[in-house]
Amino acid sequence: MDRHRTRRQTCGALLALTTAGALLLTGCGAGDESHSNGPNHTGLPAPAPSRAQGAESTPSTDADPSTPSSDHLSTFALDVDTASYGYARRTLADGGRPDPSTIRPEEFVNSFRQDYRTPDHNGFTVTVDGARTGSPDWSLVRVGLTTRPAESADDRPPAALTFVIDVSGSMDEPGRLDLAKKSLDTMTDRLRDDDSVALVTFSEHAETVLPMTRLGGHRAEIHDAVDSLRALSSTNLGEGVETGYATAVEGLRKDATNRVVLISDALANDGQTDPDAILERIDGDRREYGITLFGIGVGSNYGDALMERLADKGDGHTTYVSDTATATEVFCRQLPQNIDLVARDAKAQVAFDPHTVAEFRLIGYQDRKVADQDFRDDAVDGGEVGPGHTVTALYAVRTKPGTDGHLATATVRWLDPNTRTPHENTGSMETGALHDSVWTASPRFQVTAVAAYFADALADREYDIPGAPSLTSLQERAATLARVTEDKDVAELSTAISEAAPL
Repeated sequence: MDRHRTRRQTCGALLALTTAGALLLTGCGAGDESHSNGPNHTGLPAPAPSRAQGAESTPSTDADPSTPSSDHLSTFALDVDTASYGYARRTLADGGRPDPSTIRPEEFVNSFRQDYRTPDHNGFTVTVDGARTGSPDWSLVRVGLTTRPAESADDRPPAALTFVIDVSGSMDEPGRLDLAKKSLDTMTDRLRDDDSVALVTFSEHAETVLPMTRLGGHRAEIHDAVDSLRALSSTNLGEGVETGYATAVEGLRKDATNRVVLISDALANDGQTDPDAILERIDGDRREYGITLFGIGVGSNYGDALMERLADKGDGHTTYVSDTATATEVFCRQLPQNIDLVARDAKAQVAFDPHTVAEFRLIGYQDRKVADQDFRDDAVDGGEVGPGHTVTALYAVRTKPGTDGHLATATVRWLDPNTRTPHENTGSMETGALHDSVWTASPRFQVTAVAAYFADALADREYDIPGAPSLTSLQERAATLARVTEDKDVAELSTAISEAAPL
């Protein structure tokens, strides 16, 4: 885990570096957050002078390639994965304890609705807020990025979806192939007539069961193909992925969203099992044809690490389904939401002010970190984000005693998915906007903190989040928040924490 510490240098030089390199950001405080008012279409940094809390950001055309000292920067690719949290919940419900290596706190945090303002443009709003913890001088700072929801199902391009379905013997377990088939049947009835689907299965070998087929007039044929799926023997995931991408390329549709949807327990045991070799094929087709990957994990024994790497390399993301309710959510809401893209290669960079911040660390995103100097290098991979998504990054920040003023500047940069034109938007906060306590901040901020603390506990405190309460106290917080927010997802979080406490 990386830690960043500020250096003692000449104040004037540090301030010049910070203000010249960061974009003008908004200050966000408790109940009085301000947000950026539109994307910066220049693709260049704008000046970020110190300013009063509550000021609105203004996109600038001033070109200045300077950047703050790397000691004060944190850069990462956006990620909307949630599989780590879903798999942890499944494991706890079955009476087991999740392997700490499968715990990614950003995926816990991103599993919950947030209270960020949505943009009125085809880009991101940036929200920055924070609260002090019980540890001296330590705060939690939340950076929230939000895209505008699609107005309707007709407000997206047609989709060309290649479903690559694991039919190995392990998929015969209840809650795996049977759940996938039921979900695919439901989704087939809900997709538009101008959408297309293909089906590829893999066990010992891979097979294209259905070539790319338009939904209109062919739904019965697609249902028959889904109903014919049967679990067989071993898991040649490598051949499945290769055949899936070949089928997607063969059925490639111009002016459509071309995506491979991998449904598997990701337990490769036959053929090519080297993740790097499997990833190489994904990377090539991603770059040449723009085909992205959506990984859907199933099963009580699940190859989380492999699925995560596949999705990252395939410019996509992962989620996990364990029951009918979550499968319906994924196939009938999340998947249609993820058909369209509003941002490609999206990255975030947070600049902490060296005059007020002594130390900071990003909680999670280990696999998504980007070199600070590559933030504006659009050849470097970022994350792909669809309409109606939120991405949250949580930082542990130690402020210098007795200091006040600008705390942090957050900038998001993304490419238009069609033209690849770069855009940026920003948001910021002052030290005076920090809530006095995590537990007096907004309910949604508290949910973010509870999810992160819970992930840290399951990961054996690997992320060392300051102010961590006991699991008993955390469960009580979650139960209270479930009542306040009237959110069933928060109630399920409370249940998961109570299941973890005895372990």
